[in-house]
Amino acid sequence: MRIGERHWRTIFLEDDGYTVAVIDQTRLPFDLQVRQLHTAEDAAEAIRDMVVRGAPLIGVTAAFGVALGLRRDPGDAALARMLDLLGRTRPTAVNLHWALARMEGLLRAAPPASRVELAYREAQQMADEDAAACEAIGRHGRALLERLSLANGRRRINLLTHCNAGWLACVDWGTALAPIYAAHDAGIDLHVYVDETRPRNQGAALTAYELGAHGVPHTVVVDNAGGHLMQRGAVDACIVGSDRTTATGDVANKIGTYLKALAAREHGVPFYVALPSSTIDWTLADGVRDIPIEERSSREVTHVRGRAADGRLEEVEVVAPGSAAANPAFDVTPAALVTALVTERGVVPASREGLASLFPERARERA
Repeated sequence: MRIGERHWRTIFLEDDGYTVAVIDQTRLPFDLQVRQLHTAEDAAEAIRDMVVRGAPLIGVTAAFGVALGLRRDPGDAALARMLDLLGRTRPTAVNLHWALARMEGLLRAAPPASRVELAYREAQQMADEDAAACEAIGRHGRALLERLSLANGRRRINLLTHCNAGWLACVDWGTALAPIYAAHDAGIDLHVYVDETRPRNQGAALTAYELGAHGVPHTVVVDNAGGHLMQRGAVDACIVGSDRTTATGDVANKIGTYLKALAAREHGVPFYVALPSSTIDWTLADGVRDIPIEERSSREVTHVRGRAADGRLEEVEVVAPGSAAANPAFDVTPAALVTALVTERGVVPASREGLASLFPERARERA
C-alpha cells in the first residue's frame, strides 16, 4: 500500500540484507516511524508490545525473529529457546504458532551452517505469500461488494468494520480492508464506518489512518454505535478480520466483534469475515470452548494515549483511581452468526464443509 509517494510493507529487510525493519504501530497515526529489529528478543518484544500486531503480521515477524536469532547462534539448543521465546508472546493468534512450526520443520532437518540463509529465505517467502493471499482476498471480497452495490442500485454502500484488519495487520493489502481497497479502486461508491475499537483504539488510530491515506471515505464511530447504525438501516454489510478461525468456522477477533455479529443478525445485515488460510486452526472445532483468549494489561483500559495540543504524545488516566479493570483482548463469534468467510481461495459458508471445499488437503490432514 502507499503512503504519500512510497509503497510500504509493514515488515521488510534493510539494505544490509539481515536487519529487519517494521513500522512502529504504537506511534501511529501521528508519527510514521520505522523500528529496526536485530535479535530474536527484539522481535519478541515488538510482538508482545504491539509494535506489530494483526495475526498475519505477527506470524511473519516471528519467522524473521527466528532468522535474527540464528545469526547469533544456529545451534539446536538456541533454536529451541527462540521458538519458545517467540511462541509465548501472544496466545490467541494462530498464525504465530503456524509460522514457528513451519520454521521449525524446515530448520530442524538442516545443518546449523545452512540455517541462517534458509531461515531468512523462508521468512521472506512467508511475507510474499501473505501479501499475495491478501491481494486474492481483496479480489474475492470485491465481487461481494460489487453485487451489494448492484443490489443497492449503484448507490453508495456503507460498510462497518471493527479493529484494524488492513495492511498494517498484514504484510500488505490486509484482510477485511483488502476488498474495500479493491472495490474503491474499481470505482465502487462506498463509505466505511470505523469502530474506534477500545481499549487500544486500533480502528480510530490505524484503520482510519489507512483509509485516509488511500482516499477511502470513512467515519470513525464509538464501539457501541454499530447496533444503532444497523437498526437505522445505515449499514449494508459488516466485514472484519480474524485472529483464529476453527475448522468449523467459529471466529476469534478483537473484543467487541461478537456484539456486532449479534446486531447484524438481528437486523439482517450480512456479516463477512476475511482471513488467509494461515489463520485457520484445523485442530479446533469449538471456538468458544477451545480458543485461548488473551488477557492483556488493565492499564490499556485505565489509560489512553493521544496527542496533546503541543504535539507531544501523552498517556492519561481515564478510570476512577482504585477501580479494577479487566481486559480480555478477543471474543469468539460462532459460525452461525457469520454470513461467509472470504479467503484467498474464495468465499464459502462458515462451516466445516465450506472450509473443506476450499482446502481439502488440510481437511484430510485432520480427518
